[in-house]
Amino acid sequence: MEIFKFMVPEIIFGRGTLSLVGESASRLGATRIFLVTDEGMKKSGWVDEAVKHLNDIGLEYQVWAEPTENPKDFEIDHGKELYLDTGCDAVVGLGGGSANDAAKAVAVLATNGGKIHDYEGVDKIEKPLPPLLCVATTAGAAAEVTQFVIAVDTHRKVKMTIGSKSLVPDIAIIDPILLSTKDARLTANTGIDALTHAIEAYVSVAATPMTDIYALKAIKMITTSLRASVASRTNIEAKTSMAMASLLAGVAMSNAILGAVHAMAHPLGGLLNLPHGEVNSILLPYVMRFNMIACTDRYADIARAMGENIVGLSTREAAEKAVEAVEQLCVDIGAKRSLSKIGLQDEYIQELSKAAANDVCLITNPRDATVEEIAEIYRAAL
Repeated sequence: MEIFKFMVPEIIFGRGTLSLVGESASRLGATRIFLVTDEGMKKSGWVDEAVKHLNDIGLEYQVWAEPTENPKDFEIDHGKELYLDTGCDAVVGLGGGSANDAAKAVAVLATNGGKIHDYEGVDKIEKPLPPLLCVATTAGAAAEVTQFVIAVDTHRKVKMTIGSKSLVPDIAIIDPILLSTKDARLTANTGIDALTHAIEAYVSVAATPMTDIYALKAIKMITTSLRASVASRTNIEAKTSMAMASLLAGVAMSNAILGAVHAMAHPLGGLLNLPHGEVNSILLPYVMRFNMIACTDRYADIARAMGENIVGLSTREAAEKAVEAVEQLCVDIGAKRSLSKIGLQDEYIQELSKAAANDVCLITNPRDATVEEIAEIYRAAL
């Protein structure tokens, strides 16, 4: 067996675990917390709840809620300056992928300096980050357990992918109760993001026996729980299952990396400032069909994990069932089905395809893809 690494933070999972944010930060040696969140979290009441638990431990804090969906380079610059100006010595992220990506990005600049653009790519972070704790409030992005940051370069209008083991938080807190304040649209988008993580990790050329276990379990849990989670904010069993599925998928993709769906979603999301999961839900079936010849047997495994009856089918027929099951799930949860419906025009496709071809996520895609082939996938999904 080839040598591989497997990285995870300390994970605290369960209903009510937000109450442990102060104690957990204190264990990391924090005295003044830079709490990175967003306006939605403030309105939901979860920021007040987190602050209460910081107060209970006697920790000082600075709340920063500037980050928007798809955190921008200038926002991260502002956050870094505020972190340094207020004498903070640890970072806590509280939110979905955007808030936690912003928290990780601020942590990078706080000790390494420069601009976030300097770290685009893989393993460019040289100095240790301050203590870092991330609390997940969505079931999808899984930034709380991964070695990645996604941030928007507003000049180029692309999402930058930054990868480094330094970005794996020290502690991740996943409290399913926090999902109860998310609307159906966000629940659907983040859930498909988690499914994309699991599927791309399972067919990645960097997949390992360990990531396979996490990925397949996540696929099974998402298939059985996402519809119910979208349907009802108060279905705590479905929320708990989706929180665990997101965690498992995040661990799988952090270690096996991703593929063409994310490589294509990053520049498109950066160009049009779109919800990441919404883009994934459209692209995923098209990329699966493109990749089919490279990993037919793995797609058959995915079909089985999604509950499809593949008895008596050929491997190729079983693999097709996986794509059909993904498409049906997207339909059932009301996901948008074409890129034109979310604002993409043909004139952008060539530049998007060039950017996707240079995205680090494409390296682990199971099938090589040229700029022209990527453009064909975009156009098929219009």
